[in-house]
Amino acid sequence: MKNAWQLTPKNKVSLVKLDINVSLKVFFCKPGPWFEDCKQDGDKNAVFNDFDGSVSGYKDMLVGRLDNFLIRNPDCINVTDWNGIICKGKYAQIYVQTWNPANNTMSIVRDEYPDFPMLLRGINQNHRATFQQYQPVVMLQKDYTVHWNGKAPENIVIYLINFDKNDWIRIALCYPRDTIFQVKSDVYQRLTKVVSMVEEYTAASSIKDFLDSQAERKYFFDNSTGLLFIYLQARNERDGQSYCSSFGCERLNITATIRSEQVSNCMAEVDQKYRKTPTIISPVPLNNSVSVPCRACGTSQVIFSSDPERTYIPVQVKSLSKVEIDQGDLEAFISVNGTKMKLYGRNTFVVTVDACTGKIAGNRTFLTKDTALIVEYLTTGIPQKSIVLLAVRSDIPGEQTISEALVSLGTAKAAKLKDKGSLALYGFKGHFKPSWVELFTSPAGQGLGIVEKYIPIQLEEYGCTKVVKIQRKDLEILKKLQRAQ
Repeated sequence: MKNAWQLTPKNKVSLVKLDINVSLKVFFCKPGPWFEDCKQDGDKNAVFNDFDGSVSGYKDMLVGRLDNFLIRNPDCINVTDWNGIICKGKYAQIYVQTWNPANNTMSIVRDEYPDFPMLLRGINQNHRATFQQYQPVVMLQKDYTVHWNGKAPENIVIYLINFDKNDWIRIALCYPRDTIFQVKSDVYQRLTKVVSMVEEYTAASSIKDFLDSQAERKYFFDNSTGLLFIYLQARNERDGQSYCSSFGCERLNITATIRSEQVSNCMAEVDQKYRKTPTIISPVPLNNSVSVPCRACGTSQVIFSSDPERTYIPVQVKSLSKVEIDQGDLEAFISVNGTKMKLYGRNTFVVTVDACTGKIAGNRTFLTKDTALIVEYLTTGIPQKSIVLLAVRSDIPGEQTISEALVSLGTAKAAKLKDKGSLALYGFKGHFKPSWVELFTSPAGQGLGIVEKYIPIQLEEYGCTKVVKIQRKDLEILKKLQRAQ
C-alpha cells in the first residue's frame, strides 16, 4: 500500500500461518486516511503467488487486486473483503521507459477487457525528470494496447521482465497516424552495460502477415487506428531467479518521428476493431482448493519486532460488557502464551505473570461489587516484577478507589470508569513503567472485543537478574567502525 513500485508475480508465499483471531488474511488497499487514494502504480499492481494455498486456500494461484483487469480471466475468484481476486495463469511484467515527453500517464488495456484500462502515473513524479518508468504485471499469451494522456513518446524502451523462453504478449501502442518508426531489439547486460544481439524489425505488409509471423522480427502499423503492433517474445532462457535472461535483459527499442502534438489515445478505435471475448488459458484445476489446515505452517517463534533478540509472549484479554452478553457473546477470558483462562459470572478476573520467566504466577476472581477486596489485592497482593492482566464480565468496578489502585500498576492517572461499557488492563507491578502498559475502556453500551499484545519478558528494566544477553554482531561491527574512525 502506498507503493510506487510493484511486486513481482514471481514472489511466492508458502507455509503461512495466521492467528486464529485474524479474520482478514489479505488487504489490497481501499481509499482512506491511512492509504490515501490507493492509486500509485505499485498499489494497482500488488500481487503474490500463493504457492501452497496457505493464504487463499488455492494452490499456485496469483492473488491480486480486485480492479486489476490485466491479470484476470473468466474463472478468477473474487474476494471482496480483501479487495482482491484469486486467478490461475502465467504472469510476467514489462518495464517501460519513455522519453520526450516524460510526464505522461500511460493507460494499458487488455483487449478482452477494453472497458477497464489501468492508468499508471509513472515512478518519476519529479517534473524535472528526463524519462518516465512504468512496470505493469501482465498475463502472458494475451493482447494489450497502450495509450497516453498527451503526445506519444518519441522514444520507448520495453524490457521483458520475468519472461521465460518463448513467453510472449502482443502489444499495440497508440501514435498519430502519420508517424514513422524505427524498431529494434537488443540484449542489455546490466552489470557491464554492454548491448548485444541488435536486430532491426521490418514492417509487415498487413495485419495477417504480422499475425502469421510471430517468430519473426516484424511490426505492423495500422494507420486506420494509429496502433503499432509488436510481439514481445523472449528468445533466451532466464537465469535462475533473475528477472532477465542469462545473456542479459531482452529489450525492444522504438524510435518514432512524430509530426503531430495530438493526444495519443486510441481506445475508441480499439473498442470497435479489436475487442475480444475473455478466454481461459490456464483453467483452475479440479480439487485445487486446500481443505486440510497446514500443520507444518508458521514459525516456532513469533518475530514481529525490530529487536528480535527479545523474547515475547502473546497475551489476549477479552472482557464482556452487558450489551455483548445480551447479544449472545458469552466468552470472557485472559490468554497467556496459548493458555486460556475463562471468566464466568458477573466478576472481575486478575491474572499475574512472572515478567522474568513468562510463566503464569496466579489468578484471582472477585465479585465486581467487592471493591475493597479488589483494591487490596491490586495494591498489596501482587508481587514485584509481575505482569498484571485484568478482565471484567458484565459490570465494571466504577468506584474511584479502583482507578487509584490501577495507577500503582502503571496507568498514567486515575481514570473515570463510571458509565463505561467495559475495561481491560495490561499493567505492571514494579519500579518501572513499560511502554506496553495500557488501560482500555469502551463507551457505555459498547464492548472492547479481544485486546491483544505481545509483551517482552526477561528484561533488565523489570529487575530480572537472569537475563540472557545475546551478542549482536551488527552492534559489534558498528562499534569497531566507530573506534576505527
